[in-house]
Amino acid sequence: MKFFLDTANLDEIRDAASYGVLDGVTTNPTLVANEGGQRGFKELVREICEIVNGPVSAEVISTDIERMLDEARELAQIHHHVVVKMPLTEDGIRATKKVSEEGIKVNVTLVFSPSQALLAAKAGAAYVSPFVGRLDDISNIGMDIVREIVGIYKNYGYPTEVLVASVRHPVHVVEAAKTGAHIVTMPYKVFKQLVKHPLTDIGLERFLSDWGKTKK
Repeated sequence: MKFFLDTANLDEIRDAASYGVLDGVTTNPTLVANEGGQRGFKELVREICEIVNGPVSAEVISTDIERMLDEARELAQIHHHVVVKMPLTEDGIRATKKVSEEGIKVNVTLVFSPSQALLAAKAGAAYVSPFVGRLDDISNIGMDIVREIVGIYKNYGYPTEVLVASVRHPVHVVEAAKTGAHIVTMPYKVFKQLVKHPLTDIGLERFLSDWGKTKK
């Protein structure tokens, strides 16, 4: 499974990248806005691409197809790591089909059903992002949707990778891995929680304490 970080914060990305296990980054307009506009959007995306040796998702903000196409082509020129995020809308699917045929990789986002994911794959999306946490919020089981999407893609050999998004905690990461999803994108906080376990800390403290009692 590939690990992506869901953030636009450069310090968080640098720290996660230092582990040697970070495969990519996903951003969205909210995450970019949270960085306070200290640098231009394109400059920020370019800096992220230079830190991470892998896909970096940058999202269009237009909702009509012509502007989506213009934005997608412009974003793709920022860096060869850029993957264009398109929303799962009618024009989003139309735009995905067109730019995918031009060789631009697309991550179709805001996916909440297997039927939407099937459309995205048929349109040529490189990635599809089901939002598990938001489905959990409305009393659906988000991971069930992921299982269905993974199964459908296997049935027909779609190359589209399932990128599990809206991840809230480490259990989501483990459950995503159990479904066979290709990628999980997570907030920095969740990434840091993956390494933590109280028994690890207790065990290490005990080992070091016992070692301190031995003669050197």
